[in-house]
Amino acid sequence: MAKVFTITVPPKLGNKRRERTSDPRYVDGQRLLVEALKYLAQEDPIRNRSAIELLSEHVRTRFRMSDKPLDATPQQT
Repeated sequence: MAKVFTITVPPKLGNKRRERTSDPRYVDGQRLLVEALKYLAQEDPIRNRSAIELLSEHVRTRFRMSDKPLDATPQQT
């Protein structure tokens, strides 16, 4: 019978929360996904259903509902 050895790791007590910084690529990526979903839904929602489901699943699993740009002013494109 084999023996299992465990190596304990002490917790990091000085775990400070780092300051959040806005990454324009992250915000642009979210905006691009939303625009793609709108486009697919307007063009042909029945034919594009699988693509809409794929993108919406990605948005639901990759982004938190609390995610938002730190600078709340919308950018004009």
